[in-house]
Amino acid sequence: MEGRPYFIYRLLLTILKVQEVPAKPFNSRMAAFTLVELLLVLVIAGVLALIAIPSYSNYIDKARVTQAEGDIVQIEVSIAQYLADHGTFPAALNGLNNINLIDPWGNPYQYLDLTNIHGHGQARKDKSLVPINSDYDLYSMGKDGRSVPPLTANVSQDDVVRGRNGGFVGLAADF
Repeated sequence: MEGRPYFIYRLLLTILKVQEVPAKPFNSRMAAFTLVELLLVLVIAGVLALIAIPSYSNYIDKARVTQAEGDIVQIEVSIAQYLADHGTFPAALNGLNNINLIDPWGNPYQYLDLTNIHGHGQARKDKSLVPINSDYDLYSMGKDGRSVPPLTANVSQDDVVRGRNGGFVGLAADF
């Protein structure tokens, strides 16, 4: 370091009242990690991954359920508009305009007009096997893509359902 930059460097050291520290020679033993240190870092990273991955998965599942709930409410509004315009419920969801008919898991939303059905065989049912709606059923089959009418069945617990004629929209397990 010679010339003007060195002069500025020395001036700054004098102003700050700091002494120049001589450089130490490079020692390869001091700069390397031991095998134990590397293994310890890998173990810590593994433990953090074991904690983070399930948390992230739960976050994604909750986000998909929330998306399905919002879609069902939007479909409800479209069905109400269709009812106001035509005087009857639609025969199928594909007769509605500008709505998403695929749930966040890639399955189509399920719809059943209960006003034209005799008996309660196909209607969604609560734990007492009483239909949860009297007008129409609207639901997503959830993460597993499978469902049966009783909400108490294991394959139906992850379904996102509309119940109480629109008074409830959420997981079948919470109904």
